[in-house]
Amino acid sequence: MEKLNAESKKLMDERFGHDSIIALATVENDIPQVRYVNGYYEDGAFYVITYGLSNKMQQLAKNSNIAIAGDWFTAHGKGVNLGYFGKEENAEIAEKLKKAFAEWIDNGHNNFSDVNTCILCIRLTDGVLFSHGTRYDIDFTE
Repeated sequence: MEKLNAESKKLMDERFGHDSIIALATVENDIPQVRYVNGYYEDGAFYVITYGLSNKMQQLAKNSNIAIAGDWFTAHGKGVNLGYFGKEENAEIAEKLKKAFAEWIDNGHNNFSDVNTCILCIRLTDGVLFSHGTRYDIDFTE
C-alpha cells in the first residue's frame, strides 16, 4: 500500500472534489448499515452535511469505523462529528460545502438554524482506487 501520491491525489480531487454521491456504511449491533450521501472530498477526507440525531450519527457515536464506496473507489475511515454547521470553527469547510452543494443546499432539506445540522468528516485511512486499468492501493494516514 502506498501513501497518496501525486497521481492518485489528482484522481481523487477530479473524481470527488465536488458534489459526489457515495455509499456510506456504519455498523449497528455488528450489522452494516448502508445509505447514499452527498459527499465532498478534500485532503484525505470526505465531508457530509447531515443531522446530528440521525441513525448514522448515533451509530458513529458508538463505533466510528466507516466504509465508503464511490465511482471505482472503496475505502475505510473514521467518522468524526465536527458539530454544528454554523459554528465558527467550521466556517472554512462550511463555505466549501455551500459551493460544492450549491445545486441543492437551499432546497429546504437543511435547517441551518438548527444546531443539530452538522458536518460529518470521514477521515480516510485506506482505500482502493481504479482508473483506466490501474489499481491504486492508498494509505491515507500521515
